[in-house]
Parts: sequence; structure tokens; C-alpha cells
Amino acid sequence: MKDLGDLMKQARDMQARLEQAQADLANAEVVGESGGGLVKVTLTGRYEARKVEIDSTLTGEDRGLLEDLVAAAVTDAARRVERMQKEKMSSFTKGLGLPFGINFPS
Repeated sequence: MKDLGDLMKQARDMQARLEQAQADLANAEVVGESGGGLVKVTLTGRYEARKVEIDSTLTGEDRGLLEDLVAAAVTDAARRVERMQKEKMSSFTKGLGLPFGINFPS
């Protein structure tokens, strides 16, 4: 059986890895798209929009259609950010019986 010092060291190590993973996720960028790639939106892991790309073939299109495509691309990107976060963080909580997003004390 491990002593309390070993358990505390493991907890600190895990906390450091979790903090690094959270920082990596915050800086990661995810691209969402709609209209078969006609509109693309890039979001960070903090859901900040970095870039919106609109295919040049849409320049003469109906404004309402373009607005709908942009909204759909943002939604797609947000869902991809959520998926990326869950996949990355699940490796830390798997097997521990801990919920996603748990914070360990410093």
C-alpha cells in the first residue's frame, strides 16, 4: 500500500497534467463547417471565433441563406470543441470514477 506522501505526489502530478491539458485545449483550434464546406468557422477551445471563411461562390447568394450557413458553422464548431474537450479530458478521469471537469485542490 502506498503511503500518504506518494498519494499526494500522484495527486499533484495529475493536477499538473490536467492543467496542461486544459491549457492545450484552450489554445487548440477547431473548424466547423456548413453547406458542404461553403462556410467555415474556426473556434478556439474557449469558444472564441478566430476566423470565418465564406466560399466566393456565395457572394451573390441570398443574405438569409448566408446568415443561416454562418450560424450552422458556428454551431458545428462549438460541438467539435465540446467533443475535443471530452475526448482529451476523459483520459484523465477514466478509471478514477471522477466526473469530467473536476478540479483538484492545490
